[in-house]
Amino acid sequence: MLAPDPTTSLAMNLDQRFTLPFVHRIRFTRHVASLQNSALADIFADDATASSRRAVLVIDRGLHEAAPSLAQDLVKYAQTHAAQVPVPNEVLVVDGGERAKCDMRTVDAVLALIERCKICRKSTVFVAGGGAVIDAVGFATTIAHRGVRLVRLPSTTLAQDDGAMGVKNGINAFGKKNFTGAFAVPWAVLCDLELLRTLPISAFRSGFSEAVKIALLKDPSFFHAIEASAAQIAEHDLEAASPVIQRSAALHVQHIALGGDPFELHEARPLDFGHWAAHRLEALSEYTISHGDAVALGLLIDCRYSVLQGWLSQADFTRIEGVLAALRLPLSHPLLKDHAAMLVGLEQFREHLGGTLTITMLRAIGVGHEVHAIDARLLQNAIAQTAG
Repeated sequence: MLAPDPTTSLAMNLDQRFTLPFVHRIRFTRHVASLQNSALADIFADDATASSRRAVLVIDRGLHEAAPSLAQDLVKYAQTHAAQVPVPNEVLVVDGGERAKCDMRTVDAVLALIERCKICRKSTVFVAGGGAVIDAVGFATTIAHRGVRLVRLPSTTLAQDDGAMGVKNGINAFGKKNFTGAFAVPWAVLCDLELLRTLPISAFRSGFSEAVKIALLKDPSFFHAIEASAAQIAEHDLEAASPVIQRSAALHVQHIALGGDPFELHEARPLDFGHWAAHRLEALSEYTISHGDAVALGLLIDCRYSVLQGWLSQADFTRIEGVLAALRLPLSHPLLKDHAAMLVGLEQFREHLGGTLTITMLRAIGVGHEVHAIDARLLQNAIAQTAG
């Protein structure tokens, strides 16, 4: 009789595939802090105990200066609806813009706030501001107690039509966009369209590059709608802009929730169309170029490359460039003249994806396709044409 093999007799495989349910609560409203508006109270309907727990509010300094009563109004709203809404007992104002995520200062300040105010996993951190602040605060809430409830109140076009819809949080490091971060689904996202009136016109316009991106990937009729309203949007016309913002948000959420890869475990990330160049350009500019403007330039580079490859028609490219121009987004930038520096972004993007380079290009408006190899000569040509 053979003796048992000691290398296998105690072996056991316990692989177990499992899924977790998430609810991504997203509301579009106006005047979120109005005492008669039930939107903020309604997001806590799933947890009758929420109001008995602690809360804090973090607000973007730019928003705080543009709407100085907002923080106080939100606290008053919570106090008025205290049977449903946790009441913030401290308000923290943090710097906004890309500065919020270029180092750990904002993250550390929020972690300290969470510890100081004894915020538990079922307590709530409210964050109001632009996408960079939401990213940094979200990273802090993701790593505190391995996850604290986060309610996002995005105040910029870019955050409302894209950034706040996602399940990503993070900050920049080592000269790379979003190098440090984590995935976490927020408790809720409340988009107050009236907050967009507080934006400088350049910031208002820049967020529409993400709407153009998602239309190019998913919905040619949506692209046509943007095309028809671009001139009005560029004039800060909120009534023309609102349907575009909401449709863009819906398309982003649908892809994240139904696209089969919400936490980006695979290599294909079509929502990053135009972003390999955008992220590199932001870093090269030391983040003086806004993300929205960088995405507009990234879209032009990849669309030009698609034309040079014979995938995208010149007529479609002309329409795309025309929409970006009508939105008054940048069509060129001198930093693009350093082709070699830009091409470094491809390798950084491959690394960020986790292995194989996967870049989305266009065959037509509304029709993307993935490529895993890039013709460097043609790409340099596309970059050169965009450099101006």
